Amino acid sequence: MKSQHRIRRGTTLLACFICSFSGEKTAAADAPAPCAHYHAEKQPFFGDLHVHTKYSLDAATQGTQTTPDQAYRFAKGERLQLVQGVAQIGRPLDFAMVADHAELLGEVSLCSNPNSSHYHAWQCSLYRGWPRGAYYWFNFWSSIFAQRVGFCSDATTAPSALGADVCATASLGPWRAIQRAAEDHNDPESCRFTTFVGYEWTGGSVDGEYGNIHRNLVFRNANVPELPVSFIEANSAAALFDHLDAACPADDGADEACEAVVIPHNSNLSAGLMFPNAPSSAMLPQRARYEVLAEIMQHKGSSECYFNREKPLGNADEYCAFEALSVRSFTDSGPAEPTDGFLRDVLKTGLSLERQSGINPYQFGFIGSTDTHLGTPGLVSEQSFIGHGGAGKPANRVNAPSGRKDAGLPDLVDYNPGGLAVLWAEENRRDALFDAMKRREAYATSGPRLTVRMFGGPNISTAMCEAADFGRSGYRDGVAMGANVRNAGAAEHKPGVMRIALQALQDPNSVGLEQLQIVKGWVDRQGKAHEKVVGVAQSTSSHELDVQTCEVRGTSATKLCAVWQDPDFEATEHSYYYGRVLEGPTCRWSQRACIARGVRCDDPSTRVEGYEGCCAPGHRAQINERAWTSPIWYSPSAFAQP
Repeated sequence: MKSQHRIRRGTTLLACFICSFSGEKTAAADAPAPCAHYHAEKQPFFGDLHVHTKYSLDAATQGTQTTPDQAYRFAKGERLQLVQGVAQIGRPLDFAMVADHAELLGEVSLCSNPNSSHYHAWQCSLYRGWPRGAYYWFNFWSSIFAQRVGFCSDATTAPSALGADVCATASLGPWRAIQRAAEDHNDPESCRFTTFVGYEWTGGSVDGEYGNIHRNLVFRNANVPELPVSFIEANSAAALFDHLDAACPADDGADEACEAVVIPHNSNLSAGLMFPNAPSSAMLPQRARYEVLAEIMQHKGSSECYFNREKPLGNADEYCAFEALSVRSFTDSGPAEPTDGFLRDVLKTGLSLERQSGINPYQFGFIGSTDTHLGTPGLVSEQSFIGHGGAGKPANRVNAPSGRKDAGLPDLVDYNPGGLAVLWAEENRRDALFDAMKRREAYATSGPRLTVRMFGGPNISTAMCEAADFGRSGYRDGVAMGANVRNAGAAEHKPGVMRIALQALQDPNSVGLEQLQIVKGWVDRQGKAHEKVVGVAQSTSSHELDVQTCEVRGTSATKLCAVWQDPDFEATEHSYYYGRVLEGPTCRWSQRACIARGVRCDDPSTRVEGYEGCCAPGHRAQINERAWTSPIWYSPSAFAQP
């Protein structure tokens, strides 16, 4: 792939050399004209960076046939026929990325192709004859033990261009199809839709301990590695970063240099392995460079903060219970623990590490996505949720209870429709969106398309909410979400000023806003970590939900804005601030499904097989949909990251 870009670069240089004598100017020498809807003060673009198609083993073994091409068409608003019926999103997305698992791309390809010499291997017979069994067996070897299935290194097969690993060679076809679909649907001319090439690195163990350490890789442009590096080739985060350093050197001689962002996801299922408290000092710069974003919300729950209904922590933040899972990893059925990798605490660990070393490896912004295994980016509606499959309830659901057509709830009751990634950028093109990722000017939503902005700094005006242009004022007087505030203290050991301006606009297709909150984390001069949640704006409108009918009465605010000055700010302490925006309460997808089926938990005669989750002790009938901004950081250290 790189050689193709070098050829194009050489052709461009030759053309420019020729036109320097002819007086002509080539189009390639010109920077592209701005998009028609270019805004210097930036605008929010909504997308999904975590989409699986038929090339992922866990999607294929549940019957998903959606191709990357179809997934992008779906993201742009086209209808898609699925086993469950026809699906369609009401509003097209602005950007999307197919992120199929790098592991097992070749195995899925070989086991699905009758012309493959390995089609009749016993592993492939298992794959086709008992798909759910193959799902566990194949993933066990690839994501836990970092090994290929047996036939991949068959000694009777002649070595390929990639060596003796026939599955690596077979991965070329799907990887190229993924790239081709991304290029076909990327639209830098009209700026209506942007795609990224990427994949998921699916690790499941660290030094003999088991937990989800999955990461999505997003590449800036079409200059990508020949093959995606999987957990099999790089069985640790450090090894992954080393492979990326080798595959995407700082200057590879191409017009469009290979560059990647790495996004950890599902840290709520990592059993504490995703973000170690004492990472290798050699890894600190790599983590800080690659992991600029983290996925705070998706199909398998929220990773914001820990909450235990029976034993709440410190401030007992009740909103941490939002889409909390009942287990701590895919292999550990025990309840979640405070140290399991929830991002609010990880951010504090980052402050402590920066205080010690001068580098914060956990200085990441927040995004959401779906992690759909149906190839349906942006399918986040609670009203019509049909499940996402994967580790959830298999999407084909051919074996309904008692042979009935009604297979019950469409997904595991703990899971949800997922969220969206939102990027503040000047225009809807790859470079602009990727730059937004790099500077962390991003936020996550649990599905609704809320418009949220946050700025911080000592010079933020207390009257900023009344400013004619909130964004322009924020950039002029402070820094945007994802950035660092410098010189907020008047002098060493003297308190300074820190103000945070937070504004949110309602999604017109959703209910109104209930409140704005600012979450602060900090490490004091003694090295002790703290956090607090402050409500800074509240709707004055009435909003009531009837959970028996899901009817919403009254209205909430269409817009909320506040400027908050931290009364406890200390210029000598490392700290972070992020915004949390809460909508008024609405019915969760599971409650809607239970009502539609006529299940009433106070009447045992209405309980139906397959709908047991409706009356489970931990079932949540209502939710407050929300958004989380990327944090703003303050560091008194000269080592603060730019």
